[in-house]
Formats: sequence, structure tokens, C-alpha cells
Amino acid sequence: MKTRILLISILTIAIFTSCASRKDIVYFQDEPISEEILMSEPKQLLYKPDDILTINVSALDPDTVRPFNLPVVSNNTTNVTSAQGQLQMQTYLVDYDGNIEFPVLGKIKVSGLTRTELTSLLVEKISTMATDPIVNVRLANFTITIIGEVSRPGTFTIQDERITVLEALGLANDLTIFGKRKNVKLIREIDGKKKFAYIDLTSVNVVNSPVYYLQQNDVIYVEPNKAKVRSSTYNQNNGVLISAIGTLTTILAVFLIK
Repeated sequence: MKTRILLISILTIAIFTSCASRKDIVYFQDEPISEEILMSEPKQLLYKPDDILTINVSALDPDTVRPFNLPVVSNNTTNVTSAQGQLQMQTYLVDYDGNIEFPVLGKIKVSGLTRTELTSLLVEKISTMATDPIVNVRLANFTITIIGEVSRPGTFTIQDERITVLEALGLANDLTIFGKRKNVKLIREIDGKKKFAYIDLTSVNVVNSPVYYLQQNDVIYVEPNKAKVRSSTYNQNNGVLISAIGTLTTILAVFLIK
């Protein structure tokens, strides 16, 4: 009888203090990646409606390309500069039809083009009016959103046009201990429809996932694990209650042994 009570006590305490297994927590648990399956380079982003572009045109003779640059409209005659002292250029919104209105050249179709393709197109057109123009195109509103069980959820602006899911989670200071590592959800809009994909962070082959490289406006959602879900249903006094039950059981066992 005494032995049974001791076993019940130990089992009760073990149930309430049990931990998640290593497989639920550790990243990259598979075999190392072989040289034959190393990830390929990501594809360039394709511009689409609602993208905001900054386009700067320069040349050896700045006056020849000045008409192709629109400075930010200001209420005074001075140039508008950023906090870093850089001249702020006008942005171009890709409209619903995938076009931008570019100075001198007029309407230009940019939807479906990569940065390389758009740069080449602008250089070709501007070269008929200026000598050796240099065109620099950047996507100004490349943002990703990370929500759920991460340390610092939020929306982040990406300076470069390339970021991986691991780098994105790094911006959010990694998953919390309560985040599911095996099925991180990615939400992406394609042709006006929301598409969903799952990423297994416990596998080294995550780097070969077709969604390993993110696109603008992607959303990453980290679901809570079972421990987090269960804890949300607990009363805040449950911890004290469990502790009291454990202590009482131990006391009873000691007296019964005597």
C-alpha cells in the first residue's frame, strides 16, 4: 500500500513537470546536407501592382539626365533630405494595371519585370536622349510580417530584395520556447489569392524549400505548441494548487511509511 502511494505521488509530480522532447525544440535534426543538394540561388523578385519603386538616373553629365529624376515635392526651395543627409527621390507606385508614370518617357509597364529587366528597359529608352545613363531601381516597400510565438513580432522593412525565412525569424529574435518548429506557416498572395505553405524548421532541408526565400508582403505565423495551448486554459492559481497537492502527497507518504 505504501509503495503504491509513493508511486502515485511520483507519477503525479512527473505528469505536471514533464518537459517537451528534444524533437519538439531542436532545429535541423536531419542528416547533414550533401553537396549534391545545396540550395540554388533565389529568383529575382517580379514587380507587381502596389509596389513602390525608387528610380534614380545618373550620368557623367548630370544635366542630361536631370529631367528623368523627380525630387520630393517640398514647400520651400531647398532640397528635401533624409536624416542621413541623402537626397530623397520621388517614389513611383505601380498602379493596378502594372504601370508607372515616368518623367519624359511617360507610362511604362513594369509589372512582371525583375529589377534587371526594368533597369535594362529604362537604360535603353533613356540612352536615346542621354549618353551612358546609369539607372538604379529599388523596391521601397519590401516588408514582411512575423506574428505568433516569436520574441518580437511585427512588420519589418527589408533593405535588400532578398531575405530567407531564417533571417526573417532572426529579425523577430527567434521563436519562443512555445512556438511550433515543425509547421511554421507562411502566407503569400499570388495573383490576388492567399496561398499557404508550411516550413519544418527541425529539418536541414528547410533551405531547399521553395518558400525559403521570402517575397514582399509575406506573412510568417508561428503557431503555439500544445504546452502553450494547455496553459491558456489553466487558472492562474493552478500552479499553487499543484504545488500544494504535491507537498500534501509527500507528507502523507512520509507518515504512512512511519
